[in-house]
Amino acid sequence: METLLAFVIGLMFACGVYCLLRRSLVRLAIGIILISQAANLLVLTSAGIRLGKAPIIDSSESVLAQNTADPLPQALVLTAIVIGFGLIAFVLALIHQTHSSLGHDDINSLNKTDESP
Repeated sequence: METLLAFVIGLMFACGVYCLLRRSLVRLAIGIILISQAANLLVLTSAGIRLGKAPIIDSSESVLAQNTADPLPQALVLTAIVIGFGLIAFVLALIHQTHSSLGHDDINSLNKTDESP
């Protein structure tokens, strides 16, 4: 299962980098989304996929059992997802403002918007 996820993560990173290298601001946002989600999958996969009990310690126990999932990578990924949503909302607001000001989303024409003295 981890091998399949490694290929999926690599494909997502490759598609994200490809989208970042395009000339459209919308594809730039899609590339950022793909790379952030691939990084989240990478953190979860690097922790290992375990099918076992939930990481909850009963009142009669003092330590976690051996077959439990590690809660730290799950908490890190949950935090990264929330931060990623904030970043994507900010990028989409910038794209909307750029498109409403210029009328297009071509990245190469953005350097021609400055007035020269």
